Amino acid sequence: MRCLKWLKIVSLSIGVLFIGIQFVPVQRTNPPITGEIQAPEEVMHVLRKACYDCHSNETVWPWYAYIAPMSWTIESDVKVGRGDLNFSEWSEYSPMKQDFKQAQSGELVAAGEMPLWFYVPLHPEADLSQEEIDLIVAWGKEAE
Repeated sequence: MRCLKWLKIVSLSIGVLFIGIQFVPVQRTNPPITGEIQAPEEVMHVLRKACYDCHSNETVWPWYAYIAPMSWTIESDVKVGRGDLNFSEWSEYSPMKQDFKQAQSGELVAAGEMPLWFYVPLHPEADLSQEEIDLIVAWGKEAE
């Protein structure tokens, strides 16, 4: 009987905490596109389906991006992703930086580091085929 009372108190506390954290503000923004990357159509198709959610100002915020604590993680991941590489602000990069980012993109895809392993299960379209990987790697090598 005592265990049941304890379980009710813990469950109620967790429920109240879960509801409370929903009120913590999260910045889900898509700033203006100031200069999008220009790449071959087939490369753009792969970038849009596998990279743009985190590396552009065209993020599609899924339903779970509105539920804390997932919302905090997703917002943080997008902020970091845009900080590392933003295809929507490509023209703001110097030509040298553009070449570096293009080459780095190919290297990270070749190494299996991008897209991130935890992104793919929720976004199966980002699970790149070998042909798509080869395409991005070749595109990256064009900048070396």
